[in-house]
Amino acid sequence: MNTDYKVGDFIYNADIYDGLNKSLSDLEFYKKWLPQNKDAKILELCCGTGRLTIPIAKDGYNIKGVDYTLSMLERAKEKAFQAGLKIDFIEADIRGLDLGEKFDFIFIPFNSIHHLYKNEDLFDALKVVRNHLKEKGLFLLDCFNPNIQYIVENERKQQVIAEYTTNDGRKVLIKQSMHYESASQINRIKWHYFIDDKFHSIQKMDMRLFFPQELNSYLKQIGFNIIHKFGDFTGGDFDDSSEKQIYILELKE
Repeated sequence: MNTDYKVGDFIYNADIYDGLNKSLSDLEFYKKWLPQNKDAKILELCCGTGRLTIPIAKDGYNIKGVDYTLSMLERAKEKAFQAGLKIDFIEADIRGLDLGEKFDFIFIPFNSIHHLYKNEDLFDALKVVRNHLKEKGLFLLDCFNPNIQYIVENERKQQVIAEYTTNDGRKVLIKQSMHYESASQINRIKWHYFIDDKFHSIQKMDMRLFFPQELNSYLKQIGFNIIHKFGDFTGGDFDDSSEKQIYILELKE
């Protein structure tokens, strides 16, 4: 079994990423859970190019963003500057982060935990959150609810999943194929990129799947209470048919 799991560099190219990820369907959900006090300290882990960080900062919140990918952070800083905002964007691996301060609200949005491929990676990241969260603070995260039937039915097929034009004028078409490794719980996804009607490259988009009972157990094991678990960003309760797992968490007393 090949354990070289990764996300391709081209996927994190700022123009390619921003062109694909324009949706803000999760923003209002996260904003609803923010502290009422605008002086509260907010931390976004895996902030990317600031898709959520910047609108939250525009609302007057004191928010910091952390990401591992320098090119994404550079784009986030450009956006913040253009918006007249001062946001502390930090380049770091969330598995070993130590900011030396605690926060009222921490969140890991946009399915980012799927790129923590081993249990120890997830546990290290969750311990970082635990160590940075104030006693009465909230921790939110979202990820997919695994749909193995969908994966198996579409295994190795190429399906068009996106077609768009970037801000710098490139026409992008992405076709997806996948193969699920049950032993590692990794969905080996390949994105086949076509730029301006010509084949460009195949990029890995490997994702570790977390099953509901499993993830519930891990969160409790690390020291969190599950206040609520939603199945979508409209506030629907989680059940078997939910596409998402969205957690509202606090520290155990």
